[in-house]
Amino acid sequence: MRLAEIVSQPHVADPILGDEVVKHLGHSPVPAAVLVAVVLGEQPSVLLTKRTSHLTKHAGQISFPGGRIDPEDNGPEAAALREAQEEIGLDAGSVEVLGRLTDHVTGTGYRITPVLAVLPPALTYQLSPHEVDAIFELPMQVVLDPDAPRRQRQHVGGVWRDYWVWPHPEHFIWGATAGILVQLAQRLRERVRLHEGVA
Repeated sequence: MRLAEIVSQPHVADPILGDEVVKHLGHSPVPAAVLVAVVLGEQPSVLLTKRTSHLTKHAGQISFPGGRIDPEDNGPEAAALREAQEEIGLDAGSVEVLGRLTDHVTGTGYRITPVLAVLPPALTYQLSPHEVDAIFELPMQVVLDPDAPRRQRQHVGGVWRDYWVWPHPEHFIWGATAGILVQLAQRLRERVRLHEGVA
């Protein structure tokens, strides 16, 4: 069964508020887009990056390729593909865009549109030394395991914050990235159940 047969263009929905969202941002969230890329092959996986430690924002964090949507971008898809090319040298011609997941609003003031796509296996990437320290893949079997992600709580600025964390032997996957992975996993499991119910 191909992933494209399971995941279709999702319905328009209200944004999912990330765990870091405060009640009042004080301004409209900045539009941004990330490429949620599933690498196909015998053991499918999700492509993730580790940001460099010297960045002024989100330094050292695990993320999807992506960033702000510029005025010149023709929508979130174009922005996600442009950012992926800039950050990891991903050729847009290698990407099959499937649709969008639901927007995710963060406490840092961004409204992120996750653009779901698939990639062929064994691509060669060219990392931007300014933005990306490493690239790695989270196995799809981990993503689809409902027991894999866990909720974690931390006391920050006098407030308790709950957030998702995904298991990985080397990287701490949390925040908006973890939340989008939870949404992807829920969507895929839902579509698999629907597909098996119809079959």
